[in-house]
Amino acid sequence: MTIKVFAPASIGNVSVGFDVLGMAVQPINGELLGDIVAIEGCDGGDNQLQMVGPFVDKLPADPKQNIVFSCIELFQQHLKQQSQEFDWVKLTLEKRMPVGSGLGSSACSIVAALVALNEYYQKPFNDAQLLAMMGQMEAQISGSLHYDNVAPCFLGGLQLMVNDADIISREIPSFQQCYFVMAYSGINVSTKAAREVLPEQYSKATAIEFGQNLATFIDACYRQDLSQAMNHLRDVIAEPYRASLLPGFEACRQGVAELGALASGISGSGPTMFVVTEDKEKAAQIQTFLQENYLQSSEGFVYICQTDVHGAKVLVG
Repeated sequence: MTIKVFAPASIGNVSVGFDVLGMAVQPINGELLGDIVAIEGCDGGDNQLQMVGPFVDKLPADPKQNIVFSCIELFQQHLKQQSQEFDWVKLTLEKRMPVGSGLGSSACSIVAALVALNEYYQKPFNDAQLLAMMGQMEAQISGSLHYDNVAPCFLGGLQLMVNDADIISREIPSFQQCYFVMAYSGINVSTKAAREVLPEQYSKATAIEFGQNLATFIDACYRQDLSQAMNHLRDVIAEPYRASLLPGFEACRQGVAELGALASGISGSGPTMFVVTEDKEKAAQIQTFLQENYLQSSEGFVYICQTDVHGAKVLVG
């Protein structure tokens, strides 16, 4: 029997919450914006990984160098630690997400793989154990431990990262009436490179502003005060330094504001930008504007999305 798992794209940071906020998104047209991993048993005395999909050429040619293969090894190590027997498996990664897009591409592969493995081996690990493994694998890719993509990709919704190893993430009420126009420009920005442009230290004033914006945003989410939330959806930690890495970002930010956007920002480390509106017609206008002004290559795309409240899911059929 073959099991297929889909893991959705996500907005890391959500502007106001550097490394501590993340939100899963799904296109309103029903397309799957994320990665799919299929798993089945295999013979031959070893695990296997096949890679397909529109962005497969951006991955290492050797399957054993892919993070999904590392997920298999990590998962089976945990099974050994619990003295559980296991058979060899074949995974097929359908790479539908562009690498270095700021949409949680590596998180999609990691989450889909580990959920598929857990399903195949009849759920030996709970959500907290799986999430810890996902963070470990994400750190292997990006060089630092942060859950702001893997947590929403796995659990869905808007997630706040908690400084407690037993909890890791808490879901925060999101604005499900809002549309998030996601524009991937088609260029590559690695998480590592985007982190290298950030300063080692910040001023006390910046630290205070960051804390106030994040706290006010979270308060607004719980009270469903959209106006307050959007007024404080500002990134004072990363965006001032990363904006220069994204051709056309500043001009497009101004353009979407003139079209009536409630807020806009960089998704994760970029180059994808996201734009928020609660008006579907405005979302369509913003989509057209970004298609004409933000895309830098034929690989770029713009989707109108809403919050994905489900996270990773087993596909039927």
